[in-house]
Amino acid sequence: MPFVWDIILRYSFTGRRSGFTRLVARASMVGMVLGVASLITVMSVMNGFANELNSRILSLVAHATVTQPRGQLEDWQTLAESIKAQGPVRGVAPYIEDTVLMNAWGRQRGVRVTGIEVNAQQTVSRLVERVTRGNIEALEQERFSVALGGALARMLGVSVGDEVRVTLPTLSVTPMGIYPRSKTLRVVAEFEVGSDLDATQAYVALNTARRLFARSGVDGVQLRFDNPNDVETKLPTIREALPQTLLFTDWRSTQGSLFTAVKMEKITVAILLMAVVAVAAFNIVSTLTMSVTEKATDIAVLRVMGLSSNAVMLLFMGHGLVLGGVGIILGACAGIALAANISELAAWVESVTGQHLFDPQVYYIGRLPSELQLPDVAVTIGAAMLLSLIATVYPAWRASRIQPIEALNHV
Repeated sequence: MPFVWDIILRYSFTGRRSGFTRLVARASMVGMVLGVASLITVMSVMNGFANELNSRILSLVAHATVTQPRGQLEDWQTLAESIKAQGPVRGVAPYIEDTVLMNAWGRQRGVRVTGIEVNAQQTVSRLVERVTRGNIEALEQERFSVALGGALARMLGVSVGDEVRVTLPTLSVTPMGIYPRSKTLRVVAEFEVGSDLDATQAYVALNTARRLFARSGVDGVQLRFDNPNDVETKLPTIREALPQTLLFTDWRSTQGSLFTAVKMEKITVAILLMAVVAVAAFNIVSTLTMSVTEKATDIAVLRVMGLSSNAVMLLFMGHGLVLGGVGIILGACAGIALAANISELAAWVESVTGQHLFDPQVYYIGRLPSELQLPDVAVTIGAAMLLSLIATVYPAWRASRIQPIEALNHV
């Protein structure tokens, strides 16, 4: 084997080749570098977008909710204490939620209004941190006040201090007939999270929500854990200790389709870019085929000296893997470096060109995020090496089938 590896290294780095064979070998290596680097970089950017979206949405959306399928929760404080007694829960907060038609200046939008206790809400979401105008605590201080998402406020043409009118999903019976109930609310705060929640979500105080929606209790309680993925392990334990009549819902069922779509996009892009790696890998077939033709005499001499056909096959498989491996290693290094610095590189391009690559008004995210994950790098390198190995099998098999007598007769 040391002898075989010596021949592999000679063929790969110091062996003489024709100009065209050398060109094809370098082209396959460059293709491998570009394919691997592009795949690692794009997957890192997809990870960055997914995590950015995750952090923005889950900054407002609770990790889990506990509701009563029929009726309301009258004594939510006792339920909250029971939940906290079952394990480490970061926060528990009550809520009332319903959908209304909100209008101002002749503009109308369907809005999801959530009634909250501001202090309790801080334990289950980062709403206070997302406030851009006004004061969210004014919800508790001023009756019939509301906090709007920034995009929703712009759509309605209102700002802090203005009033909006909401039409409620209930009817009022009067001597004049049946009319939908409506109420005027004053805007006291605006918030921004950088997702579609900015255009569909509004908050009011819990007491205001009770008056608006005619509720005596609350719709349920929101839960927050240290990590969103804790719902897989901790939520079943809490469910078993509480009455079976309660309904448990976590963020995977309410927002899971969005994150599943992002994951599928990542897989699709990875498959498409893997085609580039496959093309570069199978260029090795051409390189090795021409190399086998050029080295037919060398193969015959080695066979006469006692080298077995299996050793010849391993020799050319190793030769192809070395060519592919060099490209994979260089591509991985380039991809890791690019993924780690692509945010700064994008910012530099924006500063030089004066153009925004991602308009925050359109994409919510005004920068190019990136998160390098070692499993993605390992899978990319492993898949590229596997394709390179597959590409070497046929040329190596052909080399092992060369008969020494026939090859030496043509010398």
